[in-house]
Amino acid sequence: MQSNSDDPTVSAPGTGRSAVVLLSGGLDSMVTAGLARERGFAINALTIDYNQRHRRELDAAREIAAVLEARRHVVLPLDLRQFGGSALTDDIAVPKDGVGDDIPVTYVPARNLVFLSLTLAWAEAIGARDIFIGVNALDYSGYPDCRPEFIEGFARLAELATKAGAEGEGFTIHAPLQYLGKAEIAAEAYRLGFDPAMSWSCYDPQPDGAACGLCDSCRLRREGFAKAGLVDPTRYAA
Repeated sequence: MQSNSDDPTVSAPGTGRSAVVLLSGGLDSMVTAGLARERGFAINALTIDYNQRHRRELDAAREIAAVLEARRHVVLPLDLRQFGGSALTDDIAVPKDGVGDDIPVTYVPARNLVFLSLTLAWAEAIGARDIFIGVNALDYSGYPDCRPEFIEGFARLAELATKAGAEGEGFTIHAPLQYLGKAEIAAEAYRLGFDPAMSWSCYDPQPDGAACGLCDSCRLRREGFAKAGLVDPTRYAA
């Protein structure tokens, strides 16, 4: 079992192997999927419809999967509003006062652990041994399930939890954006030939379809494009 957070600008040999990519529809997941394709993997995209507040990202994921010519794109329903506990899945206001030091209320309990488990299950079912996830430990909101320690821990757990792992067929968890800042990620989007407008970052979409411009995710995205000196085509309300 391996976790892989190597330099995303270095292409692995084109193998044509299948990979499962966790594709939320956000900028990070779009770039991660593009890097998987660049490295020669055949992409199977998994998007989780967890009844999130920002359901606009589901449409973004569908568009990105089509542009990437994903072999298959599964949009899996999982209603985490039944649990609540987050501004993304409960009747809690999305914070608009800037990125702080504490874990924000937009944290969805154990989200990446749940999502990676589903990604692993699909990968094992179709015989894929490579999983891509767009977590980032630099310009992010401080979620514990974005840390390198989490990815490394899940890689070890996957070996114990699967038939493939028990039989010596390990999985590789690729986290190519792990140590990139948002400006570098924005630059990668352009380098890969993506239109960043396809992706969606805002946690609190406005009634007219604009991004709020003030939530943590909007702030990080805007600052990233600004630092990179690149155009962010997102329409912001503020």
